[in-house]
Amino acid sequence: GGGGTSSDSNINAAPISGGLPPGSPAPQSAEMEMLIKDKGSTDQHDLEANPAGKPVEPEGPAGADSKSGGGLSGMGLKVLVLLAVQNCSKNLLMRYVMKSKPNFLTSAAVIGVEVIKLVFSTAYILFVDRKPLSSIVTFMKEDHRNSVLLAVPAAAYSLQMSLEYIALANIDAAVFSVLVQSKLLATASFAVIILRKKIKKIQLISLVLLTAGVMLCNLKDYGKSSGNAEEDEAARKDQMKGVMATLGIALSSGFASVYTEKVIKARRDPNITRKNYSLAYMQVQLAVVSLIIIGVWAIYKDFETIVTHGLFHNFNGPAFLSIFNSAIGGLIVASVLKFADA
Repeated sequence: GGGGTSSDSNINAAPISGGLPPGSPAPQSAEMEMLIKDKGSTDQHDLEANPAGKPVEPEGPAGADSKSGGGLSGMGLKVLVLLAVQNCSKNLLMRYVMKSKPNFLTSAAVIGVEVIKLVFSTAYILFVDRKPLSSIVTFMKEDHRNSVLLAVPAAAYSLQMSLEYIALANIDAAVFSVLVQSKLLATASFAVIILRKKIKKIQLISLVLLTAGVMLCNLKDYGKSSGNAEEDEAARKDQMKGVMATLGIALSSGFASVYTEKVIKARRDPNITRKNYSLAYMQVQLAVVSLIIIGVWAIYKDFETIVTHGLFHNFNGPAFLSIFNSAIGGLIVASVLKFADA
């Protein structure tokens, strides 16, 4: 999600895949990896349509949205700015909602995020792609093997969004924004261990600096005292809980990214998403799998509460707004991949 702490955009970390630099807000990794896997097939389709490799003139008199010299198009720059604004606003809004530690179900929040993404992605297919609902069913049938493989990163993404609520209930948005960048270090570590990738010297230096920044951020309130021993102890426990939740997001994000690259991208059938399906179908696929996983978890963990009080018990306006914001973030990731380089 989100959301999500979500794709937590991102996302093979910059030291590994040359993606966004560490200072940039990172989309939810599991989700972005799901979308990156289809970009290559789209490019291959374009090559087949133009086998001679002849340059294609940009449309329009000025070619304002075309890429020149490998740079960003005008639209690509706009969606990147939009993504940066969304990531910042998401953390601030979620901290505002969770600062008082409201008693609502985080599983309900994750379900809300995935439902919104599913609705918006389906609407895109119907009204922009102008394809029937049956095309979604056809896609899911053709790509059923990949839907099963998606269970692992989808579960990781749902876990990230749940942990975001826990983290931002216990640490402020600024600390969270710094700590969550440790997902770059986690992704690099998993890539070296699982994918046997090698890290360049400059990449290693970047990771060391990132680690140092995270450690300094943890020392921000070290030594401060309110004069009340019990309050100080409770504050330390809350901070540790928030830090551990954030590190859990980083580990989950790093593993999901590397798993996606090693398992899903390697096994994907190139004939499925070449001509007939846009990235919106990937969003629908991921949302459906995520809803199944988080739905089962909600029934297992919160069934009595849901039956007694309802799924969205104790949700207020800002809480619903944070859900909507996290869902929009996932959709912006798709726009980034469409109009800008991954």
